[in-house]
This record gives sequence, structure tokens and C-alpha cells, in this order.
Amino acid sequence: MNRSVTLSRETKETRIALTLNLDGSGRSDIHSSVPFFDHMLTLFAAHGRFDLNVSAKGDGVDNHHVIEDLGILLGQAFAQALGDKAGITRYATEFLPMDESLCRINVDISGRATLVWDVTLTREMIGDFETEMLREFFIAFAHNAAMTVHVASLYGVNNHHIVEGIFKGFGRALKTAVAIDPTVRGIPSTKGVIA
Repeated sequence: MNRSVTLSRETKETRIALTLNLDGSGRSDIHSSVPFFDHMLTLFAAHGRFDLNVSAKGDGVDNHHVIEDLGILLGQAFAQALGDKAGITRYATEFLPMDESLCRINVDISGRATLVWDVTLTREMIGDFETEMLREFFIAFAHNAAMTVHVASLYGVNNHHIVEGIFKGFGRALKTAVAIDPTVRGIPSTKGVIA
């Protein structure tokens, strides 16, 4: 089963090309023009064991357009790579400590786009990354992947640690949720379809 996809998105605000392999080894080559975000996506791919290549350019107004549009395209890539979702584990929960912080990520590949967000950050910027864009990225991802995603920062002081924990935990949760479970016969839903 080939669960890889290459997509692109071009608007007046961004130009993005992306390749995703769900069954990779965690290799990535990320160039979003936002170095902190590149680092987070690199961690996401490594901990999810996804191969991910990203090339993105924005209009230079701010980071909003690139980060949100990357969430859109990455969500679409997951949705396409999963196909009819036959045999997947579907659900996952990950608690991830990052130094003094602890994050919880819950994922249901449900066909229903939902984001539940319980994260408080105390800084407007982490390097070149606008922290309010963290939620926008996850909204765009969840809606385009048609997944239910819950993200919670249970505690923590250092904003970098909190965000890093979220991306690592998200990668690990998705790795579990997209994994093929040999005990699952067909679509993991009593409806017979995930949509």
C-alpha cells in the first residue's frame, strides 16, 4: 500500500509544494521561510516517522499566510494519503513531557473536522514565530484532514518547550492513529465509512 502524496498550493499569498509519506523513517527537508516553524515541522516528522518535504514562500506581509496555508496543505496530504482509511488504528492519545512542560494530544481520524484547543502561551513571539499562529495552523490542519484533534498544554513555563512538546506529541499521536492495525478488518467504524 502506497501512502504517500505530493501536493501543491498556489495563491496570491503563498506558493507551497509538499511531499508526505506516512510510512517513512522521519526524514524531512523543510523550508517554510519561518525558521522556528521549520524546526517544529522537522520535529513533527521525526517523531511521527513521516517523510516530509516542504517548500513554501509567502508574500512577506507576515507569517500568517504561510503557516495557515501549510496547515491546509498538510491536512489535505494526510487525508489523501489515508485513502479510505481501511485498517488504520484511528484513535491515539499522547502525553509528552518537554522539560518542565507537559502536553496532551488526542487524535481521532473521524471524518469530522474538530479542534479543541486548551493552550495558553505568554509570549507573542518565539523567535520569528507568532505564537497566535499555532492555533491557526492546527485549525487549518484539522479541517482539511477531517480529523478531530484535541491539544492541551497541561502545564509549563517556557513557551518554546510547550510548543515543541505539542509538535512532538502531535507527530507521535498521528503515527499511532495512522498505523495499520492487523486486527482491524476494513474501515474502523460501525458505519462502514469514515466521512
